[in-house]
Amino acid sequence: MAFYPLDARRPVDLLRTNMTLKHLYAQAKNLERLQALVETQLEPAAREHCKVASCTDGVLRMVVSSSQWATRLRYQQKRLIRQLQAYKEFATLTKIHCKVQPPLVKKAPPVRTMRRSQVAAEHLRDTAEGVTDARLRSALEKLARHHADS
Repeated sequence: MAFYPLDARRPVDLLRTNMTLKHLYAQAKNLERLQALVETQLEPAAREHCKVASCTDGVLRMVVSSSQWATRLRYQQKRLIRQLQAYKEFATLTKIHCKVQPPLVKKAPPVRTMRRSQVAAEHLRDTAEGVTDARLRSALEKLARHHADS
């Protein structure tokens, strides 16, 4: 059984012919527009932590990065609703629901660097001279050279 791939098509053609993709694209554009409107009313520090998930039946659902930002949005809820109702997209807005979802990308732990000193290199060389095991001696000498390079 042979596999024959479909001919490649331009994204514009796919959006014109595939109704599912067309619907998803329209939803994404709508969320992008709602996000831009909400960001105009949020404080600058909160913009990167609060994302619009949906807005249906008068309820704006937001995804926030931590419970701290959810609490801050709850305190500002009445003001935000009043300000957002000025836009036609949010004319029927009555509630804001926040869902906490921490970011998936974890920060790398800080790299711990060790200060190298000539004294440490000397101690390693002295220790290597007194060791009879050849492999251990070569490892200690290698460490001593490594410390002496900096």
